[in-house]
Amino acid sequence: MDIKDLNKAQLILLAVLLSFVTSIATGITTVTLMQQASPSFTVPVNRIIKQTVEKIQQVEGKTQTVVIKEEDLVVDAIAKNKSAVFVLTKDGYDLDGNSAEISAGRAFAISSDGIVVADAKLAPENGVYYLKNESGKFKANFLSANSAGFSFLKVGDPIDAKDKIVFSVPALGDLSKMKIGQKILVLGNTISSSIFEGNNDVNITVTKSNAGGLVLNLDGEALGIALFSDTISFASINLITDALKLMEIPKT
Repeated sequence: MDIKDLNKAQLILLAVLLSFVTSIATGITTVTLMQQASPSFTVPVNRIIKQTVEKIQQVEGKTQTVVIKEEDLVVDAIAKNKSAVFVLTKDGYDLDGNSAEISAGRAFAISSDGIVVADAKLAPENGVYYLKNESGKFKANFLSANSAGFSFLKVGDPIDAKDKIVFSVPALGDLSKMKIGQKILVLGNTISSSIFEGNNDVNITVTKSNAGGLVLNLDGEALGIALFSDTISFASINLITDALKLMEIPKT
């Protein structure tokens, strides 16, 4: 049969067949030449082939490298726990001796039923307390104080009947898994940070306005509470949760 007598489909099949035969011949020739070539030539060629294959695999698998900055972790940790932290106030007296609502530091939610933990020095048993976050302002019922320096209160009725309490509970962290040099965050009246020094305690400087602040790791997990005291500045989340389990919560 003359090639001129082939139709379009037959010509395409012939071209594919010739290409296939050519590729096989090229492969055999290449392998033979590579076996005969010196190492000074084959080593760089093999390296180029390997790098080319790796690049193709990365494109096919859509491999992507993501660089996470420390500041992004800080922002995420704060965002995760923003609604868990409350402003705590109480009835008291101002500098002129007049009745006023004064600061009692900060508090943060420790259970889904509205129990919060605060600094016992600023929130002792006798007091009328209020909790405020973005969802509104609420009365706070005192529950108990612990010798480790923290108090438990429970969110009560809203000051404005239209307000509905909305809050989150922090994920619990593990202080024993912290490594020397890792950053610790304190969410109080201001946001501060320190470096973990490798012991089971957390050495932080706590001002009165930051007392009761939530202490976090960079994963946004609760490590404990910041305390305004001359002797201790921190109580671990394990102490807090253990005390909560033992506490008898009055029915409301």
